[in-house]
Amino acid sequence: MPTLRQQLFRIKPVPRQKEDVETDLKRTIGLFSLTMVGVGSTIGTGIFFILSESVPVAGPAVIWSFVIAGAVAGLAVICYAELAGSVPVSGSSYSYAYATLGELPAMGVAACLLLEYGVAGAAVAVGWSQYVNQLLFNLFGFEIPHALAYAPEEGGIVNLPAILLLAMCCFLLVRGTGESIVVNAIMVCLKVGVLIFFVCVGVTGWDSNNFADFAPFGISGVVAGSGLIFFSYVGMDAVATAGDETKNPKKTMPRALIAALIIVTSVYVLVAVAALSAQPWEEFEGQTAGLSAILENIVGSQWPGTVVAAGAVISIFSVTLVSIYGQSRILFTMAGDGMMPKLFREVNPRTLTPVKGTIVVSAVIAILAGFIPLNFLAEMTSIGTLVAFVVVSLAVIILRVREPNLERGFKVPFYPVLPVLSIVGCFWIISSLQIITIVVFIIWTAFILGLYFIFGRKSSVLGNQLAEAGPTNPESAGTDSTGGAK
Repeated sequence: MPTLRQQLFRIKPVPRQKEDVETDLKRTIGLFSLTMVGVGSTIGTGIFFILSESVPVAGPAVIWSFVIAGAVAGLAVICYAELAGSVPVSGSSYSYAYATLGELPAMGVAACLLLEYGVAGAAVAVGWSQYVNQLLFNLFGFEIPHALAYAPEEGGIVNLPAILLLAMCCFLLVRGTGESIVVNAIMVCLKVGVLIFFVCVGVTGWDSNNFADFAPFGISGVVAGSGLIFFSYVGMDAVATAGDETKNPKKTMPRALIAALIIVTSVYVLVAVAALSAQPWEEFEGQTAGLSAILENIVGSQWPGTVVAAGAVISIFSVTLVSIYGQSRILFTMAGDGMMPKLFREVNPRTLTPVKGTIVVSAVIAILAGFIPLNFLAEMTSIGTLVAFVVVSLAVIILRVREPNLERGFKVPFYPVLPVLSIVGCFWIISSLQIITIVVFIIWTAFILGLYFIFGRKSSVLGNQLAEAGPTNPESAGTDSTGGAK
């Protein structure tokens, strides 16, 4: 009978070959589509919405906030790339933690991911409703009543457009992953095109005086801005959730991660510089559909803002789409491990997608989007992303020590300096978040760990396999020297 410590830290074997990775899902995703998953779930949150939240905190120095967030995310993405090429399975950092740290730490990471994806999807849906209102006003002179477009804390009753967006994403995802990925790629191309249009028009309103008071709140403001922005990098993690549906995941996933990071960071910096050059930083606070408003002020006409609003309404769809996709696939993986009810593992025989799990995820995110304001949602997503990035960076170090001969499609350069810098950078940004955010995060994590002790520990597939195999070396429960299951 294994001890409690052995149960909590049993390690899931690392799959050695592609054929070792069993999946009920269909492998339909190639390099371009997977890169678009990363870009699609990242670009949209940080640029379309969060400037009005982060600029009042950091001033024009929010440009450095983007750079810091991008640098820390970049370090983590490099670590993701190595793990994605070493452990090519769905579940993202949950699966990486299970294969390196053990079952209980993996559940802690799962708490981060579930929070990250759920809240990210809700945050984007809330911001999306702002652009819907802007578009409706520009085209028809009509806006959705305040009571039906804002959360209770913002003076409304429910954010109805946000709920509608989530319902549409859910409908598309349950129809099939292949169809969803194609739609996502089209939307991403449209979104990048709209943002390039914004930069081109935005720089025509360039005023260097807008940068005169560059960092009104000092370095603390810059770091706080990074904390708000960081949630937009959830897309990097979303790439790692698609291991079960990716063609040749050992090579495709690292390449897609790095390509997505380069595209995303470039677009973020360009748009932030153009926006700040065209409008004094004091005017960002409380501004809704900010990019549209900036262009309208520059040109003195509604048409550029209408173009941006239309592009945002259509293309931001992809961010929510990927958020729901990522969370449903993490739950799918956890259910396969016995950590969640089997409901999340059930695959529809016609569409080959986890329909019931997708519907449950969409419903929960819709509740968040309908009743919680945007700024709180952004910070909650950031802390989930940051903690997940810490675990991924730590997992790279552990796996290098424990499995030095494991086949890796990509290796982190300057090891172990970069993983260590990634961990330090993440904790640095976490220290800038509000205390209430950290407290809520701790309560949420404790709740998920409580579920593990009530349900997951007893129903663990790995635990049951080890029990059936009989007594083993308790110090290496769950894995042998080659990473194979005992």
